[in-house]
Amino acid sequence: MFLVRAVLIGTLVVVCGLSPVSVAGEADAPLVRAARDPHTGQVVVTEAGRPVLQYNYLTVQPPAGYVESIAEGNRRYARARSNYIHPLYGPDGEVLTQDWSVDHPHHRGIYWAWPEVDWRGQRGDLHALQTVIARPTANVKLRSGAEHARIEAESLWLWEDQTPIVREVAVICVHRAGAEGRHIDLAFHFEALADDVALARRGTDAYGGLNIRLSPIQQMRLVHHADRAGADPRRAWSDSLGIRQEGNRSVGLAVFEKASNPDYPGDYIEYPDLPWFQPTFPAQGTRYVLTKGKTLTLQYRLWIRPGGQTSETMYTRQWELFNDTPKPTSGRMRP
Repeated sequence: MFLVRAVLIGTLVVVCGLSPVSVAGEADAPLVRAARDPHTGQVVVTEAGRPVLQYNYLTVQPPAGYVESIAEGNRRYARARSNYIHPLYGPDGEVLTQDWSVDHPHHRGIYWAWPEVDWRGQRGDLHALQTVIARPTANVKLRSGAEHARIEAESLWLWEDQTPIVREVAVICVHRAGAEGRHIDLAFHFEALADDVALARRGTDAYGGLNIRLSPIQQMRLVHHADRAGADPRRAWSDSLGIRQEGNRSVGLAVFEKASNPDYPGDYIEYPDLPWFQPTFPAQGTRYVLTKGKTLTLQYRLWIRPGGQTSETMYTRQWELFNDTPKPTSGRMRP
């Protein structure tokens, strides 16, 4: 097992955003639990004993026989990987994400990565696991509670799997499911360790950022909305709808961006034939430069619920819950 040691980025003040079921206190026995799987060491989040997601913090090797099953030209992408979410489960226990696909071996559930990572005049591909790759440091904190579970995990981006160039801290907050579904908040913090590191989308105008590789979907619909430039507030969201693998009813998996993210809202990219979708970062035609002593923070919310496409009113409400979070009160928040 590959582990590198480092120190967490200062003291992160990251509070799980409010969901319609959030409360201030968590004195009751944990209902939403984050714990290490005793066999794999990966972090598994459950609610009342039912799986919600697995965060693969430790390195995951290709399954037995997998490399031989894919085209020879794609085998270079079938590399061991870590620092991603898979499986993510729907309300009936159906798997919403896919890992180790035959068509794109580097796709890995929900992952945050860029295809163009420039360092010291060289280019790596964190997205496709080439030259630069994220590795765990063993600095991970888990919290369980009555209303949410929280994971805080540090990784280092290693150049040629040796030289650390970026320190990353991922914070995953899984809220208890409520009448409107489940919210999962994601916050990613990145800082260059020494020399500048530039991040860009493929060709600066295609994919890169928060990547979502979905499991096969029947009756699939991919939905995107962004208010016109200059709107105040400017709302944006993306959604994937349909009957998921092993499911028998439609499920929605939507993603919302924090309006405070740089270059908000990100351009929307989708590949329905895979299926795969994302809000991109950074802006088209640009490279975002990570520097030592300055942290880039990107925040997102996943919204999972049964049913088909919802109304614009409900999408707007969900956007506002994430972006206009009021301070917690001493009692349960009203929907």
